[in-house]
Formats: sequence, structure tokens, C-alpha cells
Amino acid sequence: MKKKRLLPFFLILATAFVGCEQKKQMTDNPLLLTYDTPFNVPPFDKIKDEHFKPAFEEALKVHNLEIDTIINNTEDPSFNNTILALENAGKLLANVSTVFSNLNSANSNDSLKAIAKELAPVLSAHQDEISLNAKLFDRVKAVWSKKATLGLDGEDNKLLDETYKSFVRSGANLKDTDKEKLKKINSELSSLTVQFGQNLMTESKAFELVVDSASQLEGLPEALKSAAADEAKVKGKEGKWVFTLQNPSIMPFLQYAKNRELRKQIWEAYQTQGNHDDATDNKEILRKMANLRLAKAKLLGYPSHAAFVLEESMAENPTNVYALLNKLWAPALNKAKGEAADINKEILAEGGNFEVAPYDWRYYTEIIRKKRFALNEEEIKPYFSLPTVREGAFAVANKLYGLTFVALNNVPVYQKDVEVYEVKDKDGSHLGLLYADFFPRESKRSGAWMTSYRNQSKTEGKRNAPVISIVCNFTKPVGDQPALLTFDEATTLFHEFGHALHGLLSNVKYRSLAGTSVSRDFVELPSQVMENWAADPQVLKEYAKHYKTKEAIPDSLITKMEKAGTFDQGFATVEYLAASLLDMNYHAATSPITGNINDFEKGAMMKIGLIDAIIPRYRSTYFQHIFAGGYSAGYYAYIWSEVLDSDAFAAFKEKSLYDQPTADSFRRNILEKGGTGDPAQMYKTFRGADPDPKYLLIKRGLN
Repeated sequence: MKKKRLLPFFLILATAFVGCEQKKQMTDNPLLLTYDTPFNVPPFDKIKDEHFKPAFEEALKVHNLEIDTIINNTEDPSFNNTILALENAGKLLANVSTVFSNLNSANSNDSLKAIAKELAPVLSAHQDEISLNAKLFDRVKAVWSKKATLGLDGEDNKLLDETYKSFVRSGANLKDTDKEKLKKINSELSSLTVQFGQNLMTESKAFELVVDSASQLEGLPEALKSAAADEAKVKGKEGKWVFTLQNPSIMPFLQYAKNRELRKQIWEAYQTQGNHDDATDNKEILRKMANLRLAKAKLLGYPSHAAFVLEESMAENPTNVYALLNKLWAPALNKAKGEAADINKEILAEGGNFEVAPYDWRYYTEIIRKKRFALNEEEIKPYFSLPTVREGAFAVANKLYGLTFVALNNVPVYQKDVEVYEVKDKDGSHLGLLYADFFPRESKRSGAWMTSYRNQSKTEGKRNAPVISIVCNFTKPVGDQPALLTFDEATTLFHEFGHALHGLLSNVKYRSLAGTSVSRDFVELPSQVMENWAADPQVLKEYAKHYKTKEAIPDSLITKMEKAGTFDQGFATVEYLAASLLDMNYHAATSPITGNINDFEKGAMMKIGLIDAIIPRYRSTYFQHIFAGGYSAGYYAYIWSEVLDSDAFAAFKEKSLYDQPTADSFRRNILEKGGTGDPAQMYKTFRGADPDPKYLLIKRGLN
């Protein structure tokens, strides 16, 4: 018998100590414990940055054990012991990842950024080890191959199909050498994605337009000047005014500032983000990403990344996307050229000897709007305080679906301005929780989005309620004045709230098929359809109340807004379509992108005839949607979904704004079903027909 080797006493002590320390970390780590909070939400008040790394390490171990159990199961593969087991595996990792990624987007810091950078390749490798595991795929394939004999219901069949497809699309059928190539690509892409987003956040945070003379602020609304003065105080520049690249700062500055040189200065900073040939430059990063995505697509048997992505969308292929975008491009560009001509006339009338540049467009558009429609954005804003717009969105949901929203103050939040609401169904039952984070800060990325902390699912038929969050960057309150929103900001709130309803009303079995787990060109339907209620005259009278007098917005102002409804839509449509086509040019490419990225972008825009006065809504180096936001080969989805939402809203208007049978059908066939059905068929079941594009053309004034 072999003699056991005895460890020295001090090593025994050290080993015991380490074990105790690890146990202590686990029992002290709120991310690894059952949440002892109202509605089992994340205990934000207890979570610290240092909790994330050990939580990820433990969650990865647990997930690996769960996967090993499935692989090593000696029973024949079945739906329950393989497909359902996979669906239920990784819940701890999902919880930790969800909290981390959401905080890293909405309330980040240097510590979280460093963790994100370090973990990106680790998490990518972990996912690859699962997706490319031959034994695991054999079990999945065995179940899938006999699905016709299993007697599964619709949702079970959908889960089986999606599970099988996810393995195939992740490379499970590749030979071993190609699997290794794929792993390397995925690892690089995950790291580059994080770096792109972090570079953009750093650049956005770093820029300040500091104004030290009141004479340079001519034309700016008092609220904007007050906000800039407050920003200056925060940055230790009291007595001055500071403007930033956050939308609530830069966009009204471009709209109202008479000083053309200052408009140009802040515009140049905005449109060159990530494009300074320095440490935060994104040009080479995005080139590598586009080319790696192409290489991955070709490994998997597709001619382009777009072909790979669009296979799972309503559009189906790049040809159909280009067909839609090109159909809209000509009338939109024609309208934009007319708008540019009007601006040039205005410039000439004012004695200017220049043609409209991108940093002039918003300023002169506002002047023309006032003259043509007697409509002043500052006249509108008092009727769109954040509280009234938020309550307006809640009221629409109540009238359509019977939902009520109860403010909570006993739920932990990750930042003091975050609001939380319990959402109750028409029968008073608990439907879910809604977090709302409305104001910009340096720790938050730009834009607006909806996310979730817990997807809806069912356990033994009992519904597990979702926890949903909407995150925006709206104008902050100034002094005793509430946050007054532009109408665009009010529409954005309704938009994100529509996404939230998709998550909250979900009523499916499986979390992977719940809520917004649908194709990119269908996910925007529930959000964009809500924008129609935001702008409807009847709804405006119900929620747009003056923040001081509480009087409803007058009919005269609504009439002006309606008349101006398609004003400047040439510009809005062209800048959006240009960005969509730029996205497709990067991702429908069948050979690697070479040469200078600025030249690539310029060439793409020259090809479609984009006029000099307009640039794409997002230039390449700050196009976060496609290089750090999951919308690669998918930015077209907003206009594709607008065809759907315009047609869907027409279904209501043909009857009544809150028609209950129509609302019930939209809830039952769209909002509740998540990704459990075919989107085109789901829509047709709701509408009784395919969507008619004529409503979109009317809405944008392009008919």
C-alpha cells in the first residue's frame, strides 16, 4: 500500500484558512445569496464592486457543474433531462451577469469597467465551451431528431427548436480546428465590444464646452442656461456655463445657440467621438469587429455577417433590408433637399453668405418652425414635465390593459434618483416591477434603453413575475422646476415604456422565450406603437398639463403640433436611413474591410447621395448600437418595425383609441407571447392581414 504524503502543519492551517475565507466570501456576498428583499429584487444597497469577481467565479463553477450533470446523465436524452435542464441551468450566472451589465451601463465606474474588460473573454470562452461541446450537442440533437414523436406543446417545441438552432448557429457542427478558430474570434469580439463602449463613454465624459461670457449664450432658453450653470458648479467652474455631449445639453444648444462658432465647436466634438487617433480611437476597433464578424459568418457557412444575422429576422436576408431602405431613401432625400433649400433661403434672408452646415440645421429649422407654424419648443415644454408624461404613459397602459402602477419606497435602488413601481394587472394581482432611471450622469452611457433584472417565466404553472427597467437621459430638473421634456423626450419615454410593457406582460413558460426575446425587427413594434399614443390629440389632452397651472395643453397648441407633425421629417428620415445603410455596408460585406475607415464611411454616403448638410445619425466611431449594443446588421429594425407600428395603430384608430377587443388582441397575440411564435404570423393573427406600408409613408409625410 502506498504511503500517504503528510502535509506540513502550517500548510494544513493555510489550506483551512483559505477554505474558511472562501466560505466567508460566499456567505457574505449578496450576489450569491437568496435575495432577502421585497419582490426578491437585487439588494443594491448591499452590493459592492468587490462582490462581482468572486460572484462570477462561483457562478461559473455552478454552471459548469450543471452542464456536466446534463452531459454525464446515463439516461437516454429527453426533453426534460436535456432541453429543459439546459434552460434551467445557469440561473446564478444569469443573475450575476444581469446585475453587473446593467450597473456597468447605468452607473459605471473605473472598477466596474476594469472587471468588464477582464471578464469579457472569460465569459465568451465559457459560452463557447458549452455551445461547442460535442457530447452536449449530441444529446440536444438526439432530442431534436425525434421531436415529432415527443408530443410536445407549442412552447416546448419552440424551446427545442431554438435550443438546437442556437447550438448549430454557435458552431456545434464545425470540425475541431474550425471550432478553435471560432473560439478565438468570439474572445476577440467580446473584448473589442467592451473596449468600443468604454472608449465612447470616456470621450463623451471628457468633453466640455465652457462658456465664460453671458453674451455668448444668446438665444438659449433660461432652463438650458441654468442647467449649464449647475453643471459648471459641479465641475468647479462656478460663474461659467458648461455644455456636454449628453443629448439634453448638446441638442438644445444646437437648436437655440445664435453663436455659430460655438455651435460648430460642440458639433465637431460630437461628430468626431472616437475618431481622434488617440488612446480612445475606435476606428481600428470597429474595423476588426466588422472583419471578425465576417470571418465568423464564413466559418458558419454564410456569405456575410448580415446574412447570418438576418436569417433569424422577419427581413430574412440583406436583399429585403436593402429593398425597404432604398424604397424610402429617394422620397426622404428629396424631402430633405427641399428642407435644405428652405434653410438656405432663411440664411440668405438673415444676411448670411454661407450654405447650411450640419451644425446649422437644427438652429435654422427652429427659426423656420416658429415662422411657419408659430410653434416654439419652449412654448410646448411646460406641458411636458417628466411627472405628467410618466403618468400619461401609465394612464394609457391602464386604459388599454387595465394596469396600475404603485410607487414603492421600500425597494433598494442603485442610485438615489431611480424610481420603482409595482405593476398590478386589471384584477389587482402582481404583474411585475418597473425601475425607472431618467437623468444623465457621467457614470451612465448615452441614449435610452429597456432592460430586465429578471425575465418572466413559469414554475409548475405558476408565473414568476419579471423585474423590468427603463433607462433614459432626460433634461434634469432645475431649481424648483421639474424636469421639462421636449416632445422628442416625451416620445422616448413612451417608447421605452412600450418595451417595458413587452417585458411586464409576458406570459410564457420559459425565460429564454419571454418578453423581448424576439427578432430585432419585431422587438421595436411594442415600443414604437406606444409613440402613437404619445402624439395623439386625444391623449395629449389627457396627460399634457402645464406644470404650474395644471391646465391641459390648449387645442391651438395641439393644432400647431399636428400641422408641424411631418416638418423636418426629410432630415429625420435621411439621417436614420443613412445610418441604417452604413450598418448594412459594414455587415453585408463579403470581403474584409480595408483602407481608412473615414474613407469607407464617406464612400458609403457618397454612393447614396447623402447631402453635405446631413450626416448619418451615428457615425461609425460612435455607432454604439451596432458595435456595442447588439444591433449589428439590425439598425434597419426601427423603420421595419415602424411599418408594423403604423399599421397596428391604424387598427385602433379604425375603431377607437382604446378599443378593448383590439387591445386584448394586441396583448394576447403580441405582448404576452414573447418569442414563442413566428413574428409575421403573430402579427397577422392580431391584425387579420399583413401590415400595409402606406401608413408609414403617411406618418412621415413621404407619400
